[in-house]
Amino acid sequence: MTAEYAPLQATADATAYQRNWAKSLRARLDAGEGYAFVNADTPHEIFHALGMPVVVNQWWSSMIAAKQLAAFHLDRSEQMGFHTRLAKYSALPLFAALDGDPEDQPWGGLPAPSLLCARQSADDHQHIFGHWARLSGAPLALLSAPAIDQPAADWWRRARDDWETFYGSRRLDLLQAQIERLITLVEDKTGRRFDRVDFAKYMARIEEQERVFEEVSDMIAAAPRCPVRIAEMIPNVMIPQWHRGSDWALDHARKVREEIAKRIAGDVAIKRNEKVRMMWIGAGLWFDTRFYAAFEEAFDAVFAWSMYLPFAADGYIRPDRGDPVRALAARVVSMNEQLHQPPWAGAWLADQAKKYRIDMAVMIVPQNDRPSGYGTGFIRRAMEQAGVEVVELNADMVDARQWDAAAAKSLVEDGLKRLAASKNPVDRRT
Repeated sequence: MTAEYAPLQATADATAYQRNWAKSLRARLDAGEGYAFVNADTPHEIFHALGMPVVVNQWWSSMIAAKQLAAFHLDRSEQMGFHTRLAKYSALPLFAALDGDPEDQPWGGLPAPSLLCARQSADDHQHIFGHWARLSGAPLALLSAPAIDQPAADWWRRARDDWETFYGSRRLDLLQAQIERLITLVEDKTGRRFDRVDFAKYMARIEEQERVFEEVSDMIAAAPRCPVRIAEMIPNVMIPQWHRGSDWALDHARKVREEIAKRIAGDVAIKRNEKVRMMWIGAGLWFDTRFYAAFEEAFDAVFAWSMYLPFAADGYIRPDRGDPVRALAARVVSMNEQLHQPPWAGAWLADQAKKYRIDMAVMIVPQNDRPSGYGTGFIRRAMEQAGVEVVELNADMVDARQWDAAAAKSLVEDGLKRLAASKNPVDRRT
């Protein structure tokens, strides 16, 4: 690590904001205000527009794992009779709620939600959330995940401007109708009315926020050396994403852009003698984010890429064509699938690897999480065809019981050694 490198001020600001938001949410919930518990790939924008607090299932799962509480709840789930093949990233919050002891949950746990929402983008989501609904008595809004018959590989280009044609009007009709029903449900729960004029303005602020993040991604990709660790970049993207379109989120995105630009102009880098750029494919390793810095000293290798920053632009920018609810449907209709399903995921990741001048990809492969695991073989092939060394880690994002840090480190080191010994390395530095 160079002497110039230090954590971003934005990182401290983002984590402080989220911590204070969680405290204020706890006070609001204790006072009797309702909240929605939702999956990450659902239209959070509807809840935000109607002033209903949102807790994201995968965020709460990552918090449980980061506080080293996941193993306890996963062990308890097996004692309660749940099978071990559930997607732990999605099911962990339910297990914590079933346990019920506030001492074993972040910030004392959560009260029962007033509303639940999930997309059926995996076989077990409707069952996990159905159990939540029976446990809490809250209504459950299940959104469809309709398949696309012609999944063109270059989705991130076509979905920007031609999303109606690309995603298909019938698919968008279905999801838009379901979002309209969700609006009515949230209106009933909050006693507020959905203002479509204000919603259009709100969606425009989200577009602006994501375009700022796109500028940040472009800057990091083009920088001679990586100016920021992904363990810092992830919270600086995802915390604003959970609050997307708010004044704070847009302002924070601009501050991140300014701070990254200053670092690049000042030649601040993780490693002065950066030799290898790596990308992390998959959700974060939430219980051990220090792993991302483990190869900097011995190999001058840095993790320069994770999905969270570039997907903020490619996965969210859907220009309004006069109907902001339909634009929202275009944002949601294939959100999770674009990150994991062939041919979408492999093509996008290979394109990102070229843009970021990536030498090696490390891919987390959770064995029982179909949304994150079912396309990894296709992704590996796409990356190798792009000339990128690939290392697979059979691990789970939240289950530390399956994690062997020494073995994982050894696998990555072996990949770095293969890369260094390659007789015909692909030069992505020019």
